[in-house]
Amino acid sequence: MSESSSGVNTSSNSFSKSYSSHCSDLSETNTSLPVLPSNRRTLQQSSDSGISSPLPCDAFKYLTWHKLKEHDVQGTQLRCPRVKEGPPEDELVIRGEVHLFQERTHTNDKEIWRQRLQENWENCVNINLSYQGLGDPYQQYNFHRILLRLIRVERLWLVDNSLKDLSAIRLPRCKELNLSKNHFISFKQLPKLPAIQHLSLAENNIESLHGLSDLKHSPLESLVLKSNPCEFLEDYRLRVFSILPNLKTLDGIPKLPEDWAAAEESHFLLSKCTIL
Repeated sequence: MSESSSGVNTSSNSFSKSYSSHCSDLSETNTSLPVLPSNRRTLQQSSDSGISSPLPCDAFKYLTWHKLKEHDVQGTQLRCPRVKEGPPEDELVIRGEVHLFQERTHTNDKEIWRQRLQENWENCVNINLSYQGLGDPYQQYNFHRILLRLIRVERLWLVDNSLKDLSAIRLPRCKELNLSKNHFISFKQLPKLPAIQHLSLAENNIESLHGLSDLKHSPLESLVLKSNPCEFLEDYRLRVFSILPNLKTLDGIPKLPEDWAAAEESHFLLSKCTIL
């Protein structure tokens, strides 16, 4: 199974060693990462940073990996990527980092196609895109652009990304999805998951079980809803298993005999016809 990733913040001469060991862990390929020129601009670290010499990587911290020159590393060769865009120029001015702004040159169709092939999200099967820091609208836009291309992903982690609504996204082959620590308030905001087997929504803000029935016809086996307001609903487990009778595990606890009996009793009562 191929591992995958996208844009990441990178370094200069130390890029090949430090980046591959701490961020990307190249999968079993022979492709080497690029060695960038040593004469690129670097920044002097502050006196309280504990670093007395400038770090070459600081000048490249807002560049995504596929925008670096002289390398052909593809997305499926990386794991645990950072895919967020760098700040716009006006924000860099406020931060005092305008010297890091990369001039936006006109990109022709050939270059756009080259970058698309280099990212090759369509071939990703197993990918971790957690902790991206997507607080700004332009970051969310780029993130959604990538999710739309994950047509073959089977295992996807999107933990702690401030996500609110992925209803426009379809993940046709996704079997395992982790959406913990986001901002979902309804099951209606989830992506389309026809093949989902394991779903985690821990630490969101889902108050009711409305929309949970959308997952009834999926092969869902385990569901995690810990630390959501709906966890405190009366007859919480009974109601979840009634909606999803094929579910095997809820919040890490296997389906108990009382859950099974109660769910069947509830289904029987709901199916009865009362004549007045």
